[in-house]
Amino acid sequence: MADVVSRDVRSRMMSGIRGKNTKPELLIRRGLHANGFRYLLHDRRLPGKPDLVFPKHRAVIFVHGCFWHGHDCHLFKWPKTRKGFWRNKIDRNKWLDEQAILELRKSGWRVGIVWECTVKGRTRLLDERTITLCATWLRSNRKNLVLLGTDGRTHRV
Repeated sequence: MADVVSRDVRSRMMSGIRGKNTKPELLIRRGLHANGFRYLLHDRRLPGKPDLVFPKHRAVIFVHGCFWHGHDCHLFKWPKTRKGFWRNKIDRNKWLDEQAILELRKSGWRVGIVWECTVKGRTRLLDERTITLCATWLRSNRKNLVLLGTDGRTHRV
């Protein structure tokens, strides 16, 4: 299937997609900051450059975009063009995510993942609920947090 826009337009559109300071990330940051949490952003010293690093709680939170990280939800659809390229790109992103999480856990970090579908789309949770779940996890001693939209699956805390 041919793309509906020219190669130059598609290139410009794709280059405008941010990897940092996305709307879902900003929502989580603002909500946790308002609840008294202080954090570092995108710490290059840690595997995977987590979006939020909470040294006091020895915890990190990744805010993953459902498309870029290949999440199986309504926000993710495989592109119709350049299928091989996108399959390799997204599979590599998923593999890099797994490696970063393994390294962080080996180093004693607690790892949280907030999927984009938690805060966006038809399956999103209320913003307050998402922030409360993150804050509760940060204050706990639980090792893992995975939040995703409510499309019939439960969110694991």
